[in-house]
Amino acid sequence: MTKEIDKQKVKITDPERILTVANMISMGRALLAIPIIYTLENPGMSTITFLLIVIAVLSDAADGYFARRAHEVTHLGKWLDPIADFIVILAVTSYLVLVGKFPVWFFFFFIIRYVSIAIPAIYLLNHTHFFLSANWWGKWAIGISAMAVIFHLYPVGTLGWLPEITLWIATVLLSISWFGYIQTLIRKIRAI
Repeated sequence: MTKEIDKQKVKITDPERILTVANMISMGRALLAIPIIYTLENPGMSTITFLLIVIAVLSDAADGYFARRAHEVTHLGKWLDPIADFIVILAVTSYLVLVGKFPVWFFFFFIIRYVSIAIPAIYLLNHTHFFLSANWWGKWAIGISAMAVIFHLYPVGTLGWLPEITLWIATVLLSISWFGYIQTLIRKIRAI
């Protein structure tokens, strides 16, 4: 009986809303790219860089948690979350590639994957109002990608293989999620 009453009290808010806690967290994560790059430029600030990256990673989990908990999953939030992830990872990896601390192949792989998902998703949004939702493979891939970036920034002594292993795991997970997104997008485009 109590569960039925609780279910009746739950009100799902308008998915068209823009100003929600989850969306503000996603926007904040995207903006974290600026201080992260600034602190990367200053070697004496490596602890602050590490903390900012950890905050960015935790905010990725927090925005989804708050959106679901407050019943505020919005259309904008479905776009902001992956865009914020992309901005932070792209900013940090591009800086690391420029200073020679990160593999160029992953940088280009990451961009190609994102663009090949974003273009058909935008097409579908404009023609069908379809919103591509995040998949769990992609969520894990972003988390492991963040770990790979951290391990490239802060090599782990005798575990010198860890940066490369995490990068390859991230690549496999990103590829699996990429395949899933492309399948969904192709299916939706064919249905138009």
